[in-house]
Amino acid sequence: MASVHEKVISISEAHLDSFGHLNNARYLELFEQARWDLITERGFGIDVIRRTKTGPTILGVTLKFLQELGPRETVVIRTSMVSYERKVGVMRQEMVKADGTVACEAIFTFGLFDLERRKLIEPTPAWARAVGWGDAANP
Repeated sequence: MASVHEKVISISEAHLDSFGHLNNARYLELFEQARWDLITERGFGIDVIRRTKTGPTILGVTLKFLQELGPRETVVIRTSMVSYERKVGVMRQEMVKADGTVACEAIFTFGLFDLERRKLIEPTPAWARAVGWGDAANP
C-alpha cells in the first residue's frame, strides 16, 4: 500500500477571498506546496528536475469543496497515491481540519514529463519513490 504524506499548513489572511474564507484558487496552491514538499523530501527536488530534465506535470484535477476554511485555521494536507498505470498517475490530496473533518478533497492526474522530448515518460524508480508508489516508495 502507498504511504501517506502529511503537511501542516496555516491559512493566512492573504489566502482569503471577499467572503472571508479560503479562495478557491489558493486550494490548488496549497496542494501544490504539499506535493513539492513530498517529492523534495524523497529526493526529487528542483535540482534533480533541472539535472535530469524530467519533472511532474498535471494533466487534470477534480476538487470537492466540503467545508469552509477561515483565517488562522491549521489544516493537514494528506497526500497519497491512488494508482499509476503506464505513464499516468492518480494522486489524492485532502485538507483536513483540526477536528478531523475534510475541508477539501482533490484528485490529480499527472505524469513524469521529459522536458527535452516534450512528452510523458514511464516513471523512473526515483520518481516512483518520490511520489510514494510501489516498492520504490519504501527504500
